Amino acid sequence: MKVLVTGGAGFIGSHVCKELIRKKHDVTIIDSIDSYYSKERKKQQLAEIKKLGVFEFHEVNLFHMDKCLEVFQTKKFDIVIHLAALPGVSYSIKYPLSYVDYDIKATINVLTCCGKTGVSHVIFSSSSSVYGQQGDQPLKEEMANGQVISPYAAAKYGAESFCHTFQHLYGFRLSILRFFTVYGPWARPDMAIPIFADRLSKGLPIEVYGEGSARDYTYVDDIIQGIKALLHTSHQTEIFNLGSGKPISMPALLEVFQRHFPNMKVVQKLERTGDVKMTWSDIGKAKRLLGYAPKVTIEEGIEKTVHWVKGF
Repeated sequence: MKVLVTGGAGFIGSHVCKELIRKKHDVTIIDSIDSYYSKERKKQQLAEIKKLGVFEFHEVNLFHMDKCLEVFQTKKFDIVIHLAALPGVSYSIKYPLSYVDYDIKATINVLTCCGKTGVSHVIFSSSSSVYGQQGDQPLKEEMANGQVISPYAAAKYGAESFCHTFQHLYGFRLSILRFFTVYGPWARPDMAIPIFADRLSKGLPIEVYGEGSARDYTYVDDIIQGIKALLHTSHQTEIFNLGSGKPISMPALLEVFQRHFPNMKVVQKLERTGDVKMTWSDIGKAKRLLGYAPKVTIEEGIEKTVHWVKGF
């Protein structure tokens, strides 16, 4: 199949592209190589993909409609996996308008191009942040109610709405995936697990914000398996949670890290604005309709991540 991946130079995108190339798909990547984090890091991720095979690459800002359409017109894409976005809760509070450009305008342009060029299946990467603050309970797909607590989450929720609108206008198949705290090798350097692994490997203290938090940490290979399962489905429009289904408290996460770094030092900080207290995915729908079954435990995932950080 001919597959276009937006954000293919990013963390999840690079892992997706590697798997697509392994499976002999015709892969095209769009990425703006944005400076949210190191451009050099993204170029390294592209180099890692290249080791596995040939792909086509376009350095394009997706909120430029004409440039976006030019790429879509290069070939007839069967599937578009739209992963490109400006991430980060804290950053979104400082620069909310940037999220209108990168997460909403860019998504509208991608959806328009999909419709105009006859793309069969659009896969949109959303986030567990769309559930807002809903307490200590597993989150089902129908529980997203728009009551989000950060501009990043608002942009993702809004982009989901545009996905539904353009699916109605053009009739392509639509899959919306809500990712729950993805981590692993090549993870974004602004996320807790890679920050912890990096700082602890250098003998530096780590900072923990607030108390009583828990996250549904999901190893990237499990996310890739969920995406891969979608390529052969026949639904018209569906939303799926992709997570581990097992929230891990901060003390439990720190306990896992301490096994690798016995002299770990932790600095307690105040809770950050915009952070949800808990994420907990109900993955029953993904299990039922996709055969999704996360396999990597938090212990295994942290071990793999720490090993990668030490060797990077």
